Amino acid sequence: MKTFILLSLVISAVLHGRSNFNAGQRLAGYTQNGDTVTFIFDATFYKRSPRRVAVTGAFRHWNDDMNAEAGKMRRLIGTHIWIKSIPNPANSRIKPHTPFKFRIDDGEWLEPPATSPNKKDGNLIYGYDIKQQRYKAEIVRPDFIRLYDPDGRPPAYDYNPAHYTLKNSRGDSIPLQKILYTAPGHLQLVPARPLDIRRLYFISIAGVAGKLPVKYDGWFRTLYSDKPLGANYNDDDSHTMIRLFAPRADSVVVYLYKTVGDLPAKTVPMNAAADGLWEARLVGDWEGWYYDFAAFGPDEPGNHFYDQIKQHFTDPWARVSVDTWGPARIWPKMKPAAPLKNGPVKMQDLIAYEVHIQDFTHNLPLPDSLKGTFRGFVQSGLRNAAGAPVGFDHLLELGINAVHLMPVQEYLHYPDKEWQAAFKDDPYMREQGINLKNYQWGYRTSHAFALESRYRVKGSAWGSQNRDFRNLVQAFHDHGIAVLVDVVFNHTAERMDGRQMYFNFSAIDVPYFYRTDDRFDYIGAYGTETKSEERPMMQRWIIEQVTDLKNQYGIDGIRIDLAGQTDEQTLRALRMAVGPDFIIYGEPWMASADPDFENNPDWDWYKEDAPITFFQDESRNAFKGPTSNPQNKQTDRGYAGGDGHRETVKKALAAGFASDKTAISGINYLDIHDNWALADRFAKKDWNGLRGVDEIPYKIAATLLFTSVGPIVLHGGSEFMRSKGIAPLVELTKHTAGGSIWIHGKRDTYNLARANRFIWKNLGHNANPDSGFFGNYQNMNDFWRGLIALRKSPAGRVFRIASKPPEGYYRWLEPSDTHLLGYFVDNRILVLLNTGNKPGIFKDIVFPEGEWQLIGDNQGIDCINGLTGLPDSQLDGGQTISLTVPAPGLKIWMRR
Repeated sequence: MKTFILLSLVISAVLHGRSNFNAGQRLAGYTQNGDTVTFIFDATFYKRSPRRVAVTGAFRHWNDDMNAEAGKMRRLIGTHIWIKSIPNPANSRIKPHTPFKFRIDDGEWLEPPATSPNKKDGNLIYGYDIKQQRYKAEIVRPDFIRLYDPDGRPPAYDYNPAHYTLKNSRGDSIPLQKILYTAPGHLQLVPARPLDIRRLYFISIAGVAGKLPVKYDGWFRTLYSDKPLGANYNDDDSHTMIRLFAPRADSVVVYLYKTVGDLPAKTVPMNAAADGLWEARLVGDWEGWYYDFAAFGPDEPGNHFYDQIKQHFTDPWARVSVDTWGPARIWPKMKPAAPLKNGPVKMQDLIAYEVHIQDFTHNLPLPDSLKGTFRGFVQSGLRNAAGAPVGFDHLLELGINAVHLMPVQEYLHYPDKEWQAAFKDDPYMREQGINLKNYQWGYRTSHAFALESRYRVKGSAWGSQNRDFRNLVQAFHDHGIAVLVDVVFNHTAERMDGRQMYFNFSAIDVPYFYRTDDRFDYIGAYGTETKSEERPMMQRWIIEQVTDLKNQYGIDGIRIDLAGQTDEQTLRALRMAVGPDFIIYGEPWMASADPDFENNPDWDWYKEDAPITFFQDESRNAFKGPTSNPQNKQTDRGYAGGDGHRETVKKALAAGFASDKTAISGINYLDIHDNWALADRFAKKDWNGLRGVDEIPYKIAATLLFTSVGPIVLHGGSEFMRSKGIAPLVELTKHTAGGSIWIHGKRDTYNLARANRFIWKNLGHNANPDSGFFGNYQNMNDFWRGLIALRKSPAGRVFRIASKPPEGYYRWLEPSDTHLLGYFVDNRILVLLNTGNKPGIFKDIVFPEGEWQLIGDNQGIDCINGLTGLPDSQLDGGQTISLTVPAPGLKIWMRR
């Protein structure tokens, strides 16, 4: 009946062209009526006019499909209101304190209105004001079950054992001896006989509906060992020790193989050790042998032991994995590359260059055996047909001080045989370069301690990539360039694309390694969420994979994918483990699907309390527009593209957002791998940068980035207008024998090879459409190289600061037209920008004392020699001067 009344109100609103939702409900983004939740999107609060709207959140595992009926919203006729009603009896489907968010058009994520009463960490929160009694049960010891309210409220239960029923997974009852009070909201249930701590139990409470699973958290919190994991040869006593952490297994067997594909040459039952470890001690040196495991245990919810899945699994601590699907290999550790001669790169000095091994090397003049390899990535002496340096030498010439490698830990590729059976003759897949092999960016880590086996020289030994990667780090260090690695803590490869795959954690102990619901099923937008909180060995997995990359290979820092899903305390422990000079930055997004994580301020974090330097998306949006698919050149390309939002871009330049506690709180950027390529956002037509780019606004965007304070990261190839325009803007679902493959086209090219490749032939050329060159590629490259040189110069120290800029550090010049912006930076650099469509005059500029030289304009940047022979190329300080900037245009002066 209540649902009928709500629908009647909605129908009435439609018929009368208005909404009956009050302002509070519209700001909160939802209303509850009986057993129905109605999500409400009021476009006026977001200052947008969307074509379509969807709602998603933890209740949908953050599903990002704009076409899915579960999230699709409908507009009330004659209003700016969009709604989606979802049955939610007794908050069973959408639980209180669940984060959610609205997306519009082609997938743009919208930041909640600043005045929303339920805004938290960039999301809206359903049921933010609901206070309800919750119960959790967890086993601590064989004689101790803790029953408590995680919100700390006094319990509604009593101390009579007869009011509680404890059963195992088979339904057998276990009598309770007594109920003890331990703390406010906490009771201790003492069974009449010891329990098997590895098994599953359920508790029912008189007067409380349902039954509670007795989770393992109380015991899991206590499990920790610092013994070496994986397979390691000990020269002192000539034996090889294999250790595996599998706390709830009844038995574990390790299988050893001489070659890949053989039957096991040796089968060794492992011995149970303390703290959930299993060990096998092999006499002699077994390095080079292959190995995998089987773990055995009962068939209970949350268990995926061998008797249920009939599959072996591999070592999560393995240093070599055979293409994810094969066995692990016993392999020695590497000695790290020598460190940077001039010491670590400081965060405020960072000019990082994000790049993918395969994208970078595919079109280089290399033998096929080196394309897509670590070794090919650092091959020197390469030139294209125009004689321009390409590949490794291009990076040296560009002047960056850090290369940021997209994931290099072993990651999921679907097997070639399965892939080719589905797509070998598929026209779309052939056009995109993915009909024969599954291409991936790498955000599907399967083995965090192994390096990507497809990055080895083709035909070389499994494991040879480890030496090649160490040599790659050394090659950059020899030229004073730091090496950063993109790491993926937040999820693993085992539940990608809706498939269940058993590589390691899932076959060992899902409830230990992953966040799960009350049925011990996986949760998370990307199939899984690794559980770093309350899991000391999982915290060790996170920290040790980074220290391993540092100590074994010599890397200088990391970028963390979706770092907001790793708890704050683990990230702080990681910082302590790697030391203060190790570079760490990452994404502060996105919310966990686990409400316990979201509601714990010691775990959950966002920009305001970030334990790492975070990607400052507000600066990105200000400089060049949001990541959503652009529709209008004037409004969707940020200040550089002419949106005129001058106050916002001032904050972006001077670390002025509320979350910018210092200049290194965030790292600024324009585009990155999963954004639109900058060239396509600034394309002349059809959003395809391959056919030409609006180059002056593009240069203005670069100028904004390079004249902002703090660290910056560049998307590799943007310096010569790399485009993803070959990928159409369409959504497709393809299928292999194993399941579905989702393709998002140009908006997200994570599995499209051709669209991401560097087009090295463009370097050395400027626009000549008759010859197939539609842009001034060499000029743009030189422009970015000039900006890098400026930022690294003595004068560029004004941008390379760690502290919050003091008042007046940026002295703003603001004509009445908001498309004009000028700024002195510490009275050392002057930048004038015109993003409008007519020449702009900056009147009565008061120049500080000194000699000022023009070093940059629409054509180029030269901070060494300056630009000579041009009007206003030399200016004397101590006077008032008016200057004109073309439309669109930029000019930069430096005080000598």
